Amino acid sequence: MHGPITPGRPTGPDRTVGGRDYRRVMTDAHPFVAQTVLDCRDPRRLAEFYRELLGYAYRPGDEPPAAGAPDERGGDWLVLRPEPDAWRAGRGLAFQGNPEFVPPVWTPGPDRPGDQQMMLHLDMAVGDSASLELQRQRVLDLGGTVLHDRTDDEEEPLYVFADPAGHPFCIFVSG
Repeated sequence: MHGPITPGRPTGPDRTVGGRDYRRVMTDAHPFVAQTVLDCRDPRRLAEFYRELLGYAYRPGDEPPAAGAPDERGGDWLVLRPEPDAWRAGRGLAFQGNPEFVPPVWTPGPDRPGDQQMMLHLDMAVGDSASLELQRQRVLDLGGTVLHDRTDDEEEPLYVFADPAGHPFCIFVSG
């Protein structure tokens, strides 16, 4: 343990990331990045895409309902978290329902005036080119699309993908 929780810290239920209570590791000098939030029209669909792709788990209470039951939480706000003991756990992802969401436009060239521009993207790494190709097929099978193929780059082969909501993300060979 890292000592008592300082008064004034968040005290809501389940404030853990990677199995650690982040209320116990925060300091006044620096905030803690708990998760990246992606706006979308259908939080459940996007959460399912990333849950399958990354092997993350839902925050307790955010799991999909039983077959035929209404999805009371699935249209508003959902959180995925990495497995606590994974050596490369990373941070969580959250999905916020926004009926006015406009997918960003990704281009390998200059931005196109008037289009919703990409404001951030997720970078994910694999160990080798064979793993990169395996992940490309998984992304496609899960409903993503390839936006750019840079697998012929000897220094850093990569793909730029779009998730089902249109958010761009990269998977590259980390060497």
